[in-house]
Amino acid sequence: MIWRKINTLQISDRKNSLIKMKLSKNLSLKECTKSITAERLGIKNDPDEWATENLRAIAEHVFQPLRDAFKRPIYVSSGYRSPELNTAIGGSKRSQHVEGRALDLDADVFGRCTNAEVFRWILNNVTFDQLIWEFGDDDSPDWVHVSFVYDGINRGRCLRARRDDKGETYYEVIFGKGL
Repeated sequence: MIWRKINTLQISDRKNSLIKMKLSKNLSLKECTKSITAERLGIKNDPDEWATENLRAIAEHVFQPLRDAFKRPIYVSSGYRSPELNTAIGGSKRSQHVEGRALDLDADVFGRCTNAEVFRWILNNVTFDQLIWEFGDDDSPDWVHVSFVYDGINRGRCLRARRDDKGETYYEVIFGKGL
């Protein structure tokens, strides 16, 4: 009985420390795991240690340099997704969000810089695995998806997400510093 009380307290303490955990100077674990869908459906969205380390890596190597360059908040609309949450929202079966290796950024939320500026800055200034201009138009994406792999090879792959006439998503490979 005593062991169970201690174990429950330990679990509670770990959860509280994870909620308060900073991944970088300006990004918390809470910002990377929040999900209205998970709350609504009662889905746990707590990353394991490996996914947390992946989030810390993308925060340090991509998010924080971006944040420092723009000197203003950048909204994270999606970070870590548990496999159950990823399925619930119709995410890709190979989503890097499930591994804690991807962030969806929406600078338009705070209105001090644009998603196009964020996309171009990442393209020209940091190492990344994938950078996706998510929908939108030729002037600005609706949001920017970026991934980073700290324990492997970052491909520097640039894509543009579009929808066909049936509403199905497809990706075009895009290149260049001229974007």
